[in-house]
Amino acid sequence: MRLAVYNVENLFDRPKAMNLGTWKEGKPILQDFAALSQLLGEVNYTVPRKKRMAELMIRLGLEKDDDAPFVILRRNRGQLLRRPETGGIEIVAEGRADWAGSLELQDEPVDEVAMRNTARVIHDLKADILAVVEAESRPVLEQFNQQILKAVGGQPLRHVMVIDGNDSRGIDVGLMTGKEHPIGLMRSHVDDRDGQGNDIFSRDCPEYAIPLPGGDTLWVLVNHLKSKGYGGKEASDRKRKAQATRVKAIYQAKVAAGDDLIAIVGDFNDTPDSDPLAPLLKQTDLKDVFEHPDFDDGGHPGTYGLCNAGNKIDYILLSPKLYQRVKAGGVMRQGMWPGVKPKRWETYDDLDDPKNAASDHAALWVDLDL
Repeated sequence: MRLAVYNVENLFDRPKAMNLGTWKEGKPILQDFAALSQLLGEVNYTVPRKKRMAELMIRLGLEKDDDAPFVILRRNRGQLLRRPETGGIEIVAEGRADWAGSLELQDEPVDEVAMRNTARVIHDLKADILAVVEAESRPVLEQFNQQILKAVGGQPLRHVMVIDGNDSRGIDVGLMTGKEHPIGLMRSHVDDRDGQGNDIFSRDCPEYAIPLPGGDTLWVLVNHLKSKGYGGKEASDRKRKAQATRVKAIYQAKVAAGDDLIAIVGDFNDTPDSDPLAPLLKQTDLKDVFEHPDFDDGGHPGTYGLCNAGNKIDYILLSPKLYQRVKAGGVMRQGMWPGVKPKRWETYDDLDDPKNAASDHAALWVDLDL
């Protein structure tokens, strides 16, 4: 059985702010969007909150219209604001109950060549079980599976599941499996909360049960932990460590219940020696497949960007019994931009520009004797 994980970085549509030339260009927009979304969700709009809302709306381009280059403000009922003829924005609502609507990021289509290259990676992986990170939704993933994968000569996977998560940008995690490996029991952790009542997971940590022919069950937990590039470092590290701590607890509870074939996979957004990932990597018996003697990293220690050691952020972690079943493993980078001086790895023929890359992430795979 081949288990793989791949951060596809959205399949059809992606927020415009995330498609700008560099992450630094889009980051302020995403931060302002997050701050304004939080303020709009407050029960009471105090004078300082109203002032800050107006400032953020103007920065996001909403001073003249609800439809801005990177965001759209949907106002369905009630009154949220006024736009005086002299300019500026005046928040007139006294709280969230005074109006109905939402703030959303504007999307744009992913590059067509990049889309095909994403499909090529999935086709070439030939995975029986594929964990997917940054899929827009189950219908989108199924459409990609049935249409784009077929267009590059691939065989669609039989089972596709995405549980809608906490990320308002449409960045969810899911699972695709072949016909021999139907998805059984599913358990979501989308509403797990910390001691202050805040959501722990930025997306989710879904548990998927895959019944095996001999009567055992393989459990696959898919994760996309808090990014380093979105928000302050201290807050991001704290959030990521809280997520890793919760995943550790979920794993240990499964082990205590008698489950011993467990894989925890995904984009963890941090390196193996980091403090935020210590609860998972140093305080459990989980083993990183990169450490297995039969795993081939392709000559590069990382999984993101140019794949240096500091860019090792994607993982397949295996329980001890599952780690013992490893036959082979590797990293697929054909869909990643290889740099130019010199090229670090071979790519698909039409990957002649960074915009044509399938993803900034490599796909990881492992063959298991199951």
